[in-house]
Amino acid sequence: MAREGRIALGMSGGVDSAVSAALLMRAGYEVVGVTCRFHDDEASAAAASDAAAVCGRLGIAHVERDCTGAFERQVVAPFVDAYGRGLTPSPCVGCNAACKLPALVAVADDLGCARVATGHYARIAQLRETGRFVVKTALDARKDQSYMLALLSQEQLARLTLPLGAMTKPEVRVLAADLGLSVAEKPESQDVCFIEGDYRDFLRARGAAGEPGDIVDRSGRVLGRHAGLPGYTVGQRKGIGIAAAAPYYVVEKRADSNELVVGFAEEALAKAVRTGRMNWQAFATLDGPRAAMAKLRYRSRATPCIIEPQNGQGVRIAMRTPQPTTAPGQYAVLYEGDTVLGGGMIEEVEQA
Repeated sequence: MAREGRIALGMSGGVDSAVSAALLMRAGYEVVGVTCRFHDDEASAAAASDAAAVCGRLGIAHVERDCTGAFERQVVAPFVDAYGRGLTPSPCVGCNAACKLPALVAVADDLGCARVATGHYARIAQLRETGRFVVKTALDARKDQSYMLALLSQEQLARLTLPLGAMTKPEVRVLAADLGLSVAEKPESQDVCFIEGDYRDFLRARGAAGEPGDIVDRSGRVLGRHAGLPGYTVGQRKGIGIAAAAPYYVVEKRADSNELVVGFAEEALAKAVRTGRMNWQAFATLDGPRAAMAKLRYRSRATPCIIEPQNGQGVRIAMRTPQPTTAPGQYAVLYEGDTVLGGGMIEEVEQA
């Protein structure tokens, strides 16, 4: 039977989860550090060792689980497949909802933990009017990771605690040093945890580098040759390999014809995007048009938009001002103030 005061904390071996453990202990929780091994390599083993050392220092239990098979099926294989279909995937967003949190919840259930926690910089709230759980932005906008949690379900959010939502990274490092934790100055982890170096090399090793094809402009005029569509990203300006008086941008990848479409700056703007099925947090369904703020990439700023429901549980997001174009396969995350409304994968981009 799960105990309400017992919590399973996902520990990656970094400073964020280490300080999260200390904060949860201060809040009165019985903390169990859980390291889910998603990679079978030296770096993953070293991270697990760091997490175990932190738990030892704090005097809490540490559990390690092998989750490499699930990670390969649910994250890595879909990532490779998406590039093969002409998309530009954002694996970390889907991973949190489909792999990492479910893995942590499974361990929590085995250990009798009623709640789970991670070291993400965001906050969880329950709406007074409806009782629904939502992600809210971190108080430190520079570290905010609410975008990465937009696909979490109500069931996942109801059990999740995020201790770092009101802290800054410097504050976290100072606290870690005060506690004598060995990871206090450990560098930030890389964006895509399963790729070291150039993602193109990773795709090539997986047989997914693509075949050479034509580079064309919007009218279909052939301008050159590309080395394989997976090696390019919508919005990319450098490294296309075409000389022109003004720089070209990648504006589309046509998988069916194996064409890389380029245009000048004024053609590299999006006026709207359409998504696949949305995961709503703030409400169950979108009943009609609604004003909101949209982030079309993790690193982009939220910008005003109008969202409209579409057939198939997706939405059309019309930007009030055209934005730098984004790529199908990325995620659109919608906000109202500091609250995540929901998120979904971009399937189509309407150029300005």
